This record gives sequence, C-alpha cells and structure tokens, in this order.
Amino acid sequence: MLHVTLGSRPFDGAGIVVRRGPGAPYRRTGFAALLLASCSLGAMVEGASTASAHGIVGQRFFPATLTIEDPFVADELALPTVTHQKTSTDPSVKETNVDLEFAKTITPDIGISFGYGWRHLDQAGPPHNPSGFNNLEISGAWQFLRNEPHEAVAKIALTGELGGTGAGRVGAEGFTVLTPGIFFGKGFGDLPETMNPLRPIAVTGSLGYSIPLRRSTSTTIFDPDTGDAFLDIERHSSAIQYGLAIQYSVPYLTSNIQDLGLPPWMNRLNPLVEFRFTQPVDNRFGEQTTGTVNPGIIWTGQSFQLGIEAIIPLTRATGKNVGVIAQVHFYLDDLVPQLGRPLFGGK
Repeated sequence: MLHVTLGSRPFDGAGIVVRRGPGAPYRRTGFAALLLASCSLGAMVEGASTASAHGIVGQRFFPATLTIEDPFVADELALPTVTHQKTSTDPSVKETNVDLEFAKTITPDIGISFGYGWRHLDQAGPPHNPSGFNNLEISGAWQFLRNEPHEAVAKIALTGELGGTGAGRVGAEGFTVLTPGIFFGKGFGDLPETMNPLRPIAVTGSLGYSIPLRRSTSTTIFDPDTGDAFLDIERHSSAIQYGLAIQYSVPYLTSNIQDLGLPPWMNRLNPLVEFRFTQPVDNRFGEQTTGTVNPGIIWTGQSFQLGIEAIIPLTRATGKNVGVIAQVHFYLDDLVPQLGRPLFGGK
C-alpha cells in the first residue's frame, strides 16, 4: 500500500498477501482490530503519552507500510493498493488485486477499519479469466502504548474476514476468519550520538493468529468419464501470521542528524524491506508455510504517501515468481481535518 503525509506533523513523518494452502489464491489481510483489553496490559500503558497525529512518536514519523499493518490507529484511506503476481498453481495464473481500506478513529486510541477489494485471475480456466470481489474485512484496534522518548508504539487488534461477502469464483471463502493480533513499532533515535548512522532506522512488526470459523468444506464432484459422484473435503486449519519491516528514514536523518544537501524529493524517501510469513499450526491438512520478502521505497508528501515494493517468494509453497505491490495512501487528518479526527475526545 502507499501512504504519504506531512504538513502539521514534523517533516520526518510515516496488508498481507496470504496463501492458505497449495493451489489456493493469495489474499490480502485486513488491518487492525476490535479491542482486546486485558488487565495485564495496564502496566504497559502506564507512562505512555496521549495519542497524537498519525504515525508520530516523539521525533519519529512512521510511514504506513504496504505489506504488514502499522502499529497506529489513524484516519486514513488506502486507495488503491494494487498487487500483481504470477501464482504457483498448475497451470500458473496471473493474479491482480485492487484493494481499498478506510480507517477511522473513534477515540484517539481506538479505531476501526473496513477493507474491500477486487480480484482478476488471468487463467485458461475453468472458469476462464474470472473476476470478482474478495470478502469484506472489518477490523478494530486499541493503541495501548506510545512512548515518546524511546519512539515506541504498540496496538492490539482483531480482524474479521466475513465469509460469503465475496465471489467464490476468485477464491473468496464462504466462511468467516477471525485474526487477533499485536502490532509494534520502535525507532532507534534514542541511541547515543556516537551511533548516528543507525538512528534513522526503525522497525515495525506484527504477530497474529488466524482462526477459521469452519473447519472443513465439503463439495460433491462428478467424474466426467463415469458420472460417479464423490465427496471432496477441504480442511481449514488455524495459522500464525508474523511479519517485520525494517526502514531507514531519510526525513529523520535530515531533520535530526545531518542535512546532506539532497534534493527536496529525496529528503522524503523511506527505503525499507518487509518480511511476512503465514505458518499453519500443523500440516495435517496439507497447508504449508508461505513467506515473502518485499524490498521497496515509500515517498511521503503533504497529505499522502506513495509506495512500491517487489514481492519475492521465500518458501517453496509461495512459488517462484516475483510480483509487485504499489499503493497510494491518504492521511485524512491532514487532507480533510473535519473528517480526519476522532469522533470522541479528539482535538
């Protein structure tokens, strides 16, 4: 996904593709989640300052990453996010997804988001070159930590992919999948000045557990030669989803460490690399671990962000073909201030 922003924030400002098993189509996961408040988190919240503008913690601005969810609640619109890749199915299929996601803050620390997308499969069939919508995703999140001196932030989230809201011909499942998760970010700006070259670095990460609300799907298949019918049972197992993004903020370098005299457009660049994996909790049903590494770059502007990354498979089950993901991401708190603020408790 792409994001761009600046303006009222300091100059140094700031989805996942998943395969459920062999031959299954890729899908983008939703963002964050219904609050999972627990008393044990209370201690972590102590000392955290009140939430402020999107992506800013102290002197650090975290851009919204394209592949894994960022650790903030925010008012933003990702439109469009486009992915294109040749999958590993036999025969191979060229898959294109065009997604949108709208996120809204309810309070400065609690937010919801809605994601919907369209998919096209370039394949010989059957069905021949199908197109249709993916399932609707609804998420809620609670940002429970923001530590300004250490440029640290975290949230917990719950995402629901609503079964039956998409087209089965493009792989949208008929059952709902719930994914609770935790998301974090940490900037290295608190390192000593003797380590200045490392201070523009920041990392964000995610850890989730997807739970299908249906454990199996039964389909009656007819043999075209004999006409005999038999029952095909597809199993659905839970899976661990985890990811990490490592980014280098040129805006942070310019604003807080040293101005290298770069052209203005280069002072807004954030090179990064993202890693993302989906690992079934067991292999009883034939699912295998999938993973990609996504190197790319994000450019942050006044009220939007642009980003592009390669999608490079890391496991056999993910295939061998390199894809691409690109995104335009709007920061609504800068673009439309009356809309881009919390419904309750916002300034």
